[in-house]
Amino acid sequence: MLNTNEVRQEILSFLNEQKIPYEYHEHEKAHTIEDCLAMPFITADVTICRNLFLCNRQQSQFYLLLLRPLTAFRTSIVSKALGSSRLSFAPEDALPQLLHLTSGSVSPLGLFYDKEHLITLAAEKAILDTPRIAFHPCDNHATVIFSQAAFWQRVLPALGVNPVMIDVEIPPQITV
Repeated sequence: MLNTNEVRQEILSFLNEQKIPYEYHEHEKAHTIEDCLAMPFITADVTICRNLFLCNRQQSQFYLLLLRPLTAFRTSIVSKALGSSRLSFAPEDALPQLLHLTSGSVSPLGLFYDKEHLITLAAEKAILDTPRIAFHPCDNHATVIFSQAAFWQRVLPALGVNPVMIDVEIPPQITV
């Protein structure tokens, strides 16, 4: 298996070969979404996503879920939106096996390695509300920023990925 630096270089080479425009920033290792939000290049016009790797109980369906950084993950809402049995976090050994990733470096760019398209990319609709979107290039020592159009209309088609957009808002409680 490749180390994180080699994976990052492969991802950046892929983006360059596809002539996809992006902004690149190297930084100290970002351990948490709070670390990411504190970076000076993550401004109000950029959504840096929380990326969750999920699976069903049987571990027969895998999902990579993109959320806004402060959106709460409610398994029942996400499971219902995806029409799947109750989802939970995928086992940690599935990350390197399926996406060449390590914990803390989860990114939709890792779908580069999902040649059989075993993983469904799901995204919270509200991540589209900013002009730009950011992810780690499969290594949490760096961040790439794309225009929303470049990511959704260039990166994902180049990866052969058709995302599922979902609403993860908590429905209001009905009172009688």
